[in-house]
Amino acid sequence: MSRYRIAGKGRVDHGAPVRFTFDGRAYAGLRGDTVASALLANGVHLMGRSFKYHRPRGPVAAGSEEPNALIGTRRGPGRFEPNTRATMQEIRDGLEASSQNKFPSLKWDLGAVNDAAYMLFSAGFYYKTFMWPKSFWHRVYEPIIRAAAGLGVAPTEEDPDHYASRNLHCDVLVVGAGPAGLAAARAAAAEGLRVVLVDENAEVGGTLLSEPQAQIDGRPAWDWLAAELEALKALGVRIMTRTTAIGYYHQNLIGLCQRLTDHLDVLPADTPRERLWRVRARRVVLAQGALEKPLVFHGNDRPGVMLAGAAQTYLNRYGVRVGDAPVILTSHDSAWYAAFDLQDAGARVQAIVDLRDAVREELLNEARARGIPVRLSHTVTATSGRLRVSAVRVNPVTNGKVGAGQAIKCDALLMSGGWTPSLHLFSHTQGKLAWDEDRTTFLPALTPEDCVIAGAGRGLWGIAAALRDGAEMGREVAQALGKAGAALAHDVQNDRTGSGVSMKELPTDRNPGKAKAFVDYQNDVTAKDLRLAVREGMRSIEHVKRYTTNGMATDQGKMSNINGLMIAADALGKPAPQVGLTTFRPPYTPTSFGAFAGYHRGTHFELTRKTQIDAWAEEQGAVFEPVGQWRRAWYFPRQGEDMEAAVRRECRQTRASVGIFDASTLGKIEVVGPDAVTFMERMYTNPWAKLGVGRCRYGLLLGDDGFIRDDGVIGRMAEDRFHVTTTTGGAARVLNMMEDYLQTEWPDLNVWLTSTTEQWSTIALNGPNAARLLAPFVEGVELTEAAFPHMSCAECTVAGMPARLFRVSFTGEIGFEVNVPAPLGRKLWETLWQAGQQYGIVAYGTETMHVLRAEKGYIIVGQDTDGTVTPFDAGMGWAVGKAKPDFVGKRGLARPDLVAGTRKQLVGLLTEDGSKLEEGAQIVFDPKQAIPMKLVGHVTSSYHSDAAGRPIALALVEGGHERMGETVHVPMPDRTIAAKITGTVFVDPDNTRLKI
Repeated sequence: MSRYRIAGKGRVDHGAPVRFTFDGRAYAGLRGDTVASALLANGVHLMGRSFKYHRPRGPVAAGSEEPNALIGTRRGPGRFEPNTRATMQEIRDGLEASSQNKFPSLKWDLGAVNDAAYMLFSAGFYYKTFMWPKSFWHRVYEPIIRAAAGLGVAPTEEDPDHYASRNLHCDVLVVGAGPAGLAAARAAAAEGLRVVLVDENAEVGGTLLSEPQAQIDGRPAWDWLAAELEALKALGVRIMTRTTAIGYYHQNLIGLCQRLTDHLDVLPADTPRERLWRVRARRVVLAQGALEKPLVFHGNDRPGVMLAGAAQTYLNRYGVRVGDAPVILTSHDSAWYAAFDLQDAGARVQAIVDLRDAVREELLNEARARGIPVRLSHTVTATSGRLRVSAVRVNPVTNGKVGAGQAIKCDALLMSGGWTPSLHLFSHTQGKLAWDEDRTTFLPALTPEDCVIAGAGRGLWGIAAALRDGAEMGREVAQALGKAGAALAHDVQNDRTGSGVSMKELPTDRNPGKAKAFVDYQNDVTAKDLRLAVREGMRSIEHVKRYTTNGMATDQGKMSNINGLMIAADALGKPAPQVGLTTFRPPYTPTSFGAFAGYHRGTHFELTRKTQIDAWAEEQGAVFEPVGQWRRAWYFPRQGEDMEAAVRRECRQTRASVGIFDASTLGKIEVVGPDAVTFMERMYTNPWAKLGVGRCRYGLLLGDDGFIRDDGVIGRMAEDRFHVTTTTGGAARVLNMMEDYLQTEWPDLNVWLTSTTEQWSTIALNGPNAARLLAPFVEGVELTEAAFPHMSCAECTVAGMPARLFRVSFTGEIGFEVNVPAPLGRKLWETLWQAGQQYGIVAYGTETMHVLRAEKGYIIVGQDTDGTVTPFDAGMGWAVGKAKPDFVGKRGLARPDLVAGTRKQLVGLLTEDGSKLEEGAQIVFDPKQAIPMKLVGHVTSSYHSDAAGRPIALALVEGGHERMGETVHVPMPDRTIAAKITGTVFVDPDNTRLKI
C-alpha cells in the first residue's frame, strides 16, 4: 500500500483493490476511489497540462468544480470520452485513463515553450497579433489556432453505448444531499409529499463525508447519515446518486443527468450509460452548498497546490494524505481544521500561513497543541518545483508592506480563500442576486420560480446551521403545498464553523505585471490579464469575461468568477456590486452529447412516422424516402426496373388511365369558430369571405417578410369550418405560426385550431379514369362536371366509410382526394386498388408525383422556393388578394427590393441538346465571362418527361419573367449546357384534362 494511503481510513473499501491505468502505467486503487484520489494515493499529482501555457497541473479540488485534472477515459472500442474530471470519475477494473494536451508525454511537453514566452500571450493577444499579412489568416493563422484549440481529443469511433431519457413529476425536488438537503427532504417527506433527492456524487452526505468528527443527535456523523438515509427511504423519498442537476428551466422544469454505468467493472446488458431526466416539481429546494475559493498568487497552479477543503475530503472520505509535509495558506478558519486533520493523520504540517492579523484563540491553541507553526499576517509570494510543489516563499505583511521572504520546503500547499455559494442553478432561473458585504460575495435573493435555497447555498456555514436551515426550508415548501409543516431540530456537537476575509491577489513583493497568479486555471487567465482587459477598455464584466475567457468553457466560473470580479472591480475602481456577476449558463457541468440525444440516434434519430398504407406499399416492394418525419413510398419498381424506368411507367399510366397515391402525410389543420373566415383572411394571401361552402381554394401563406412559407388546398366545409392542408414538412410549422398569431396578435378572435394530420388517411386518385373508378363507391355526391366541379369538397360516404371528398389535382389530370378516418385508410386503399384493376390502375410514389406536378408548373415549397421567393416571383400573383385590407406579409411585399424587376423569378427551362439538367446547378447569362462568373440563378427541379417528350426543368432566374425565349447557360464540370427560358407549364396549358 502507498505511504499516502492511510489504512482503514475513509469510506473506500480497503478490502477491494481496483486496477486501472493512467497514461499506460498500471496503478491500484480501492473500490470507491476516484481517479484523482487513487492517483494521489500513489503519490501522483501531475495529471494534465494547462490549455494555453501547457503548465504542469494537478487536481486543485475534489469535486465537479475541478478545473485542472481533465482526463480521457476509455473502455474498449468506441467508448472514449475526453475532458472527464478525474475528481468525479470512479475507478473500475480495467479503466484506461489518459492525460491530455501534451506532446510527446505528460512530463516532457513541447508545448511548455509557451510558458517561457507567456508575456507574448496576454489577454486578447490573438485579436491584436494575427492581423498581418491579411492573407496569412486563412492560410496560416487560422489552421494553427484551430489545431491548437481545445484540451481533449474528440472521439473518432462510433459510440456503441446507448442513452435514455425519462420524465418525472414530484412535489418537491431537493438538489444536493448534504446536511441542508437531507434535512429539507426529511421535513417535506414527513408531510406525505413526493420527494426526490438528487446528488452528483456517488454517495449522499455532502460535507458530512469529509467531516466525520461531528456528532449529530448523539451519534457520529456517518452513523447518523446511515440512519437518516434509511428513514428517508422509509418515507418514500427517491434518492438519486451520480445525478447532476444540469439546468433549471421555466415552470420548475429541471434537467438531470444520471450516470448509470461508468463506475461498473462490467457493463450490464441493455443498460443505458446515462439517463436524462426531465423533472417537473411543484417546489424546488436548492441545497448545493458552497465552493471553496482559491487564493491568487504567483505559482498558485503547481501540482500539489490545492484547496484545503479538497485535501480534507481526500483524507477523510478516501483515506488519502495529499502530502507528508504540507503548508496551509488561508484567509479563512476552515483551512485550520484541514491542517489539524492532516497533522492527526500523520502529516507534518510545516506551517499555517494566515493572511489575517488575528484569528480565534481556540484555533491557535489547537495548532500549539499539535506543534504546528503559525504565521499570522503573512503571505505567499511564490512556489517552487517543476512537476510538483517543493517549496513556498512566505513573506510577512506589515501595514500593507511585504517584507523579505523565507522559503519553506513542502510537498503540498493547501489554500483557502473562503467559500462562495453555488449559484449556478439559481442563476438559470434569472434569479436576482444580493451582495453581502460581510461575506464579500453574492447571495441569492429573488427568483421567478417556485424554489428556495438552503444551507451554505445562501451563506450559512457549519453543519448545525445547514441542518437547521434545511429543515426550515423543507417546512416552508410543505406549507406552500398545503401541509402543516414542522421543522425538525438536531443537536450537533464538534461542529466546525468560522469566518474569514476575502482577498483579491495576495500581497506580493514581485512585479504584478510579470506574476503568474492564476484566476481561471482552466483557461490560463491570470490577474494581470484581467487588469489588462480593463486598461484596454473593457468596462462591463461580461466584456472582461470574453476578452480574457475568464469563467468560460466547462468551468463556467465555479472557481474563478468571484476572484475575477474582485480583481476587475479593483481595476475599475468600483465596488463589486456595481460591476456585477456574469451569467452562469446550463449545463452545470459538462454533459455528454449522448445524454442529450437519448434515443435519437441511428434509425431512431428522428421518429419515423408511417401512414396506414405504408405496410401495403412495403408488401408491394416500394422504395421509401424520408419526407419530414414521414416515411413515404418513393417509387414502386417492378422486376428489372430501376428508378427511372419505374417512375416513367408510373407517370405514363397515371396520365393514360388512373394512378393511386398515398397523400396521408399532407398536413391537415381544422380551423373552426365564428371568426374562422376573419382568421383565414388575415393569415392567407387569398380572399376567403366569398368562398362558398363545399368549395376549395389554393392558399398561399407568407411570412412577415413577404416570402412564401407554405401552400395547400383549403376547403370550406361549413360557414365556420375550414379544412386546411399544408405541405408534409410544414404541418407543425404552419400550426405553430397560426397559434402564434392567434394568441399574440388576434386573441379577440373566436377561433380554434386543431391538428388533424394523423386523424385522416388521404388517398389521391388521378387520371382520365379517376371519376369512373371512384363514382360507384360514393354516396351523397354525384361525380359529374356540373354537380361536383373541379375545386369542390363535400362530406359524404365512400365505400361505406365516412369521408371528406375533395376534387383537386396536383397532376393536371382529373383528380380526387378521399379523406377517411385514419384506421380505415388501408381498407379503402385496397378496395379502390382491387376495383381499379379493370382500368390498369398504378400505384405511384413521391418521385412520380414530383414529375407530374412539374409538368404542370405546380411548385413545391422548399424546393422551388428557398425562403426568398414571393408569390410574384413564383408567377402566382393571382393568388394575392388585391382588394384585401391586410394579411400576413402584405407590408413585406411592398418593400422596394421585393418588387424589383431584377429579382430571381420562377421560369421553365428546356435544354437545346435535350439533356437533363442537375437540380441545384447554377445559371449564368454569359458563359464566356471571366471567373468568378456572375451567377444569376439555379435549377430548382429537373426531370425527364414522357408527356412533354423531353427533359424539363424549373429554375429561379434573375428577371426571368421578362426573358422568355432567351438562352441561359448552365456550367458543368465537363461542359456548358445551353437552355431556353420558357413558361412553367409543359403539359396541357389549357387545363382541358381537368374536366370529366
